[in-house]
Amino acid sequence: MAPFAHDSGRRHRCRHVRGGRHSVRQVLYMAAVSAIRCNPVMRAFYRRLVEAGKLKKIALIAVMRQMLHALNLLAANPNFVLVR
Repeated sequence: MAPFAHDSGRRHRCRHVRGGRHSVRQVLYMAAVSAIRCNPVMRAFYRRLVEAGKLKKIALIAVMRQMLHALNLLAANPNFVLVR
C-alpha cells in the first residue's frame, strides 16, 4: 500500500498506489469500504481524516493500511483485539 511518486525535476504530481499483488489490494479495498460503514473504530479513523481535510480516497487508502497492520498483528498474536 505504499504510494509511488510521479516527480520529475520541479514537477510534483499525485502519488499512486501500484505494484504488489493486485488481488490483495482489491480484497483490502472492499474490506475497507465495508469497515468504514460497519466497524466503529475504522469509521472513526476515516471520519477523522476526512474532517482534517484529506480526500476521501486518500482516507480510504489509510484505512486499508490500518487494516493491513491489524492483520499482521493478528497473524503474530492470535489474541490481538482491535480496540481504541
